[in-house]
Amino acid sequence: MLLLLLLQISASCLWLGRSEVVTSFKSSCPQFFFRGTPPNEALEPESPAWICQCYKNQYYFATLYDRKRRIPVYSAYLYQPGSGTRPKTWLVEPQLMGSSYPKTMEREWTLLNNFHVSSEEISKSQAILQDYKNLTGLNRGHLNPSGHHSNSNSRIATFTLTNIVPQNEKLNGGAWNNYEQQTMIRRTQGCKTTYVVVGAVPGNNYIAKGKVNKPSHIWSSACCEVDNNHRKTWAVIAENDNNEVQLLTLGELEDVLTRLYGRGQVSLFDSGCPRE
Repeated sequence: MLLLLLLQISASCLWLGRSEVVTSFKSSCPQFFFRGTPPNEALEPESPAWICQCYKNQYYFATLYDRKRRIPVYSAYLYQPGSGTRPKTWLVEPQLMGSSYPKTMEREWTLLNNFHVSSEEISKSQAILQDYKNLTGLNRGHLNPSGHHSNSNSRIATFTLTNIVPQNEKLNGGAWNNYEQQTMIRRTQGCKTTYVVVGAVPGNNYIAKGKVNKPSHIWSSACCEVDNNHRKTWAVIAENDNNEVQLLTLGELEDVLTRLYGRGQVSLFDSGCPRE
């Protein structure tokens, strides 16, 4: 019983007073990474924020966020699909404004009315709903999709704008959706636990008057534990202007990202995940 209590506390956003914006995924929410190992620093932007995504005092996934470009670099989660309705309410991360704000994601309305901050203050280090209004050919594309989660709260938690990028609407509703909904089901057959890291490569274009970056590519990778001694991996990447998804090995995706980022060799998972 004591061990169970400690496990429950360690998954809570309140453990040792830690907030959702943390200094290290390894020490704060390692459970979303295989063997507690997040991607290496080759993906880190100039103005990073490590977010243990917290909703109602519970961690549901992890996001490395680019404050300057106002898009996530990647989101990491456990693949646990289930039936349920798609949430409709969008949330933001108060802690990106400062440590005196709530430690859990909130609606913009709540911050504007209960904490008396302005939309401009919120948007200094993250995207807001207004940034995604009146888009042409783009929509709000989840990195960590709500459909990959098994209960209401975990699905709601994916509806934070720190988990969203401007994604080509044909890709989002077409080939990428097919990967999320069909390919993942096939690939995860026989998996005991599947760790997923999905990300976006910054592009040269912006929306919202230059505030929010439009990624050049969207990518996803998975490491599945079949049993204690066997693991399998796979990965995909898509150009954000084409409705086409390319299936790769994990090693191939890491090499592609290494070229695209140009900051040294990219490693997305612990070495225990096969690259071939």
